[in-house]
Amino acid sequence: MNRAKVILFSIRCANSFRSTQFRRVSSLYSQVTLSSHLSSSFSNQSSAFPYTLQRKLFFSSKPYSIVELVLEKDWSEELESELEKSSSVLTHETVVYVLRKLDKDPQRAWDFFNWVTEKKKFSPSYAIYSVILRSLVQGKSMKQFWVTIRKMKEQGFYIDKETYLTILGIFKKGKMASEDVAFTHFYNRMLQENAMDEVVKKVVELVTMSVWSSKVEKELGELKISFSDNFVLHVLKEIRGNPSKALRFFQWFGEQPGYEHSTVTYNVIARVLGRDDSIGEFWSMVEEMKSKGYEMDIDTYIKISRQFQKNKMLEDAVKLYEMMMDGPYKPSVQDCTMLLQSLSLSRNPDLELVFRVTKKYEAVGNPPCKAVYDGIHRSLTSVGWFDEADKIMESMRSAGCEPDNITYSQLVYGLCKARRLEEASKVLDDMEACGCVPDIKTWTILIQGHCLVNEVDKALICFAKMLEKNCDADADLLEVLLNGFLNQKRIDGAYKFLVEMVNRTRLVPWQATYKLMINKLLGVRKLEEALNLLHLMRKQNYPPFPEPFIKYVSKYGTVDDAVEFLKALSWKKYPSQSAYVHVFESFFQEGRESEAKDLLYNCPHHIRKHPDICKLFGSATSESATENR
Repeated sequence: MNRAKVILFSIRCANSFRSTQFRRVSSLYSQVTLSSHLSSSFSNQSSAFPYTLQRKLFFSSKPYSIVELVLEKDWSEELESELEKSSSVLTHETVVYVLRKLDKDPQRAWDFFNWVTEKKKFSPSYAIYSVILRSLVQGKSMKQFWVTIRKMKEQGFYIDKETYLTILGIFKKGKMASEDVAFTHFYNRMLQENAMDEVVKKVVELVTMSVWSSKVEKELGELKISFSDNFVLHVLKEIRGNPSKALRFFQWFGEQPGYEHSTVTYNVIARVLGRDDSIGEFWSMVEEMKSKGYEMDIDTYIKISRQFQKNKMLEDAVKLYEMMMDGPYKPSVQDCTMLLQSLSLSRNPDLELVFRVTKKYEAVGNPPCKAVYDGIHRSLTSVGWFDEADKIMESMRSAGCEPDNITYSQLVYGLCKARRLEEASKVLDDMEACGCVPDIKTWTILIQGHCLVNEVDKALICFAKMLEKNCDADADLLEVLLNGFLNQKRIDGAYKFLVEMVNRTRLVPWQATYKLMINKLLGVRKLEEALNLLHLMRKQNYPPFPEPFIKYVSKYGTVDDAVEFLKALSWKKYPSQSAYVHVFESFFQEGRESEAKDLLYNCPHHIRKHPDICKLFGSATSESATENR
């Protein structure tokens, strides 16, 4: 019954909508003219656009063969013997790569790490320790985690802040309170013990406080520096916020007699330089690494790639992906799909970059993957290439990857973005015909698409249709519809819709939604309605939201308004004395001393006699008397 009432209410809200019948469209995918600014090579080279992804013969390199061996067999002497045969030399890059591939299997990661360090006598770097710790923390037993931390400490390594926060997040999510406390204590103690020694402090101060010159180099040469990887790492950690000076120090350090940079220090300086203001130096350093025979390890790649994507340096992210795919330490399928997602979410997706990523993915023999198909499809629909998006969906089906709500939602989003709302609505009918029932996210995208082009009334019709399909609304969808109302300055409509949804469907809006609506209502002097929302917040166990009310009541409200507000703040008969203090203070700030006194007379005895209240009114009386002299 409540569902039916909400449906009817939604339709009534759509008062400007003239007809519930959408006009008939001849075809969902109308002809789209390709943008002239795109390279003509896209249409000339069939391989530039992967309508089909075919698996090619691919011979695994050393890192892949080690991963396959460790994944396929239980740890044993026989496996160790096979590993001995598969690799005579284990490099830093290889160990990081294998551990990253095993990060979802803590026991196998530990067995491999233990074999590498104990049997092969491989000396792990701090980066390798960070990778194995992030894997072990997900295991059932924490013994190996703490053993590894002790080893790390004994060898003079530190846990970087990023690793600390990642592990701490896992502890908190898993409600592992004792491990949380112990690990935090260990980390804080480690920071104290590994605080910069005097030489490191002098180097950092000299490098950061001076313009680089021969004088600086001379002063550095006079310091008793320990020329080791660890010393470089400690200094780079302290000056990583200044990439140009970090680079000069790195270069100077590498020129000192008897020292040569390792793959570990090269990977660290690459992380420091991987930002917008030093991107030229970054690529020069990558070339230098290659000339020295070093590779970027997969952990460094992931961190830099994510930084590029976060900072919208998408061309650099694609170039880096291509470089890694051409090397022995190839990014995973998940890395590829994450990059495709970043490309598709840019304001105007660059299809050339999308094609470059998918071509490189295909070139190494990766099998067809729905996530990659979705990544291509998302970019195509975002720029309005609906015919090509349709072909991708056909290729998905041919490869045994059935389109789902994710795929169809992308199409709905693209059509709404192109203001082809009727076609977007029809997609949901086509989904049901194919046996794919639209979920709440698909409906939300359709409704949001209507709201973004100010078709709120049509959005409400879609909402009513969704409810008829027995798909319940959630807080995200409610927020979308309310924003649609507010964008049209229909604050009353937004308020009524919110109250109707809460009272009839028992939906719990986000706290931020309540706050937004309260501020909007108070902005148009709708105190009664705002107080009603405050009551609803309280019923749904949200903390009180007094700030905008105090400001409003003290400036525009009456004493009765203030009393009603104070009642609404708490389930108890009276709110806390601090609430009264804030209201009184605000009245005084607005110069409304008489209203403050009237309010005081309406307060209960324990409030009127409270020391803080007495002090407040005594101070105000004293100030008033002084002003009248």
